[in-house]
Amino acid sequence: MKIQLITDSSSDLPKEMQRKLNIEVVPIYLRIDGKQFKPGIDLELPEFYERMENSKELPSSSAPNPNDFYQAFKKVDADTPILCLSLSKGISSTYNNAEMAKNMLLEEEPSRKIEVLNSKSASSGLIILLNEAAQKAEEGLSFEQLISHMKDKIEQTQTLFVLKTLENVIKGGRLDRVKGTIAKTLNIKLLLKASDEGTIEVSEKVRGDKKSIRRFVDQIGEYTKNVENKVIALTHCNAEDRGKSVMEEIKNKYPFKETILTEMGPLIATYAGEGGLVVSFFGD
Repeated sequence: MKIQLITDSSSDLPKEMQRKLNIEVVPIYLRIDGKQFKPGIDLELPEFYERMENSKELPSSSAPNPNDFYQAFKKVDADTPILCLSLSKGISSTYNNAEMAKNMLLEEEPSRKIEVLNSKSASSGLIILLNEAAQKAEEGLSFEQLISHMKDKIEQTQTLFVLKTLENVIKGGRLDRVKGTIAKTLNIKLLLKASDEGTIEVSEKVRGDKKSIRRFVDQIGEYTKNVENKVIALTHCNAEDRGKSVMEEIKNKYPFKETILTEMGPLIATYAGEGGLVVSFFGD
């Protein structure tokens, strides 16, 4: 059964994967120095990094509005069911706006099948969820079976972060400036994780970059076992060599069936900062 998958640009889906799996991506808005952009449409990563480097303030973001999702849903053939996986409701109004769009379209066309799911994640978390949804749809799951399956997979998704620099979390007001300065002086690195509610919380503070990466990799084994049939995705912020190196460490330690490595989009990169890494996989 053909099912249309839709997501937002916090998913950081590689372009090739987006095309191969026929996934529609609704852009999240980004404002830099008073100018608004739609990443992936009128703002690509090289320009984003250049603008961010020259800006005194962090870019701000805003969720796609209900009409953006409405237009994306509307252009799908009325006989094709739609499954939309959104950025975590715990950190954005994206999910609520997609729900509003769904209800708007169902009022006009009640026979349509549309489901919006809160991924409780972002970036690499959405990558593995969309990959899973596409595979299961290909295997022939009905729309109702797919929704049930993906609700279970969302609960199993583990998302871990490691930050190389604290500049962006300090600039963005997510870390007190005084505490941030002390942490920088002591070479403290933050390990974070997505909570069960889909918010982001600090899980550990580690001194030194090498130790933080070692702990980042070790943590994976604390959240999942029997990885031979699982997929792991890693996204990096403007640090391809670092991302490749850490992915090699992960592969040497855990025999995942499939690995996906790609670059963060502007939204997640804004908060992760250069060298930041996000890894996601299904737990047990």
